[in-house]
Amino acid sequence: MVQELPSVFLVGPMGAGKTTIGKLLAKQLGRTFVDSDWYIESQTGADIAWIFAKEGEAGFRERETRAIDELTQASQIVLATGGGAVLATENREFLRQRGIVVYLNAPVDVQMARTSKDKSRPLLQQPNPRKILQDLYSIRDPLYRQVAHIIMPTGHTYPRHMVSQLMQQLNAFFDCTDTTPKDNKE
Repeated sequence: MVQELPSVFLVGPMGAGKTTIGKLLAKQLGRTFVDSDWYIESQTGADIAWIFAKEGEAGFRERETRAIDELTQASQIVLATGGGAVLATENREFLRQRGIVVYLNAPVDVQMARTSKDKSRPLLQQPNPRKILQDLYSIRDPLYRQVAHIIMPTGHTYPRHMVSQLMQQLNAFFDCTDTTPKDNKE
């Protein structure tokens, strides 16, 4: 099943565990793990906060779309996208058409617990980060759901157990005899 499985793309809000789950899933599948934010940083030689400060969110999103286009064309990878990657219609199309998209759905409380001390997240450097997370969730959740083939709730179990559950979902989702993925949204 592993060789026939297309690339797996993880979407979801910041703090959902995309990088943690992505690394573990890639190891389980024997694939390369790529984080789109890290990829952008390696291509530009600057961190995301600097790009936001110098180019604004619009400049960062342009870079992100180029990266998502390039990365989604790679085969046999596990890709963790940035939380806002789904904002661009192009990105949603690239993700949905080129692999299996897994939405890691983290409630705002989980996001707060996981991001509260992280100073590298430009969108949260505001007086009320909870409100920012709630607002982002209300805007982005429908987009995550639109692009997702599989929806996995996060924040309720250990990462290794979650990867085990995700492997079961992927096995159920992808039939080796049929190359057409089927939606498996919970």
